[in-house]
Amino acid sequence: MPEQFVIPQFIDVEPKLLGPITPRQFIIVFVGVMICAIFKLLFAFNWFVIASIPVGIITIVVAFVKVNGQGFHFFLLNIIQTLRKPKLRVWQKDLSTEYIQRFVNPEQAVPTVHMEHKRFIGASRLNELSLIVNTGGAYQPESEDVL
Repeated sequence: MPEQFVIPQFIDVEPKLLGPITPRQFIIVFVGVMICAIFKLLFAFNWFVIASIPVGIITIVVAFVKVNGQGFHFFLLNIIQTLRKPKLRVWQKDLSTEYIQRFVNPEQAVPTVHMEHKRFIGASRLNELSLIVNTGGAYQPESEDVL
């Protein structure tokens, strides 16, 4: 009889600290409240309110908002990483090999290579070629122009 193992489920659910608040959310809100407390000590009441509103909004968004099932802080980190080093590479077909070689090795002359064009193989020809390959050469096509 095979051994039975308990498979963990719901591994993406964070533990709850106070009601629905997780430890990560509690720490973020605590830091936001501490920043607002420092503003209360440093500024007059009017400036305290003006400075605390953006800090409170940012704190609530980072602590409680989720984008695509991930925390907002992961979303911000992904945006910063994408802006610093994007992963999308665009191939410009209009650039020729000679043009690119001038930038890679400007002092070397670029030899021009001419390649012969192969003829187009249709679907029926492709089926016959796949049969030849699959049978290990045992199948021989009726016409010899396939090979």
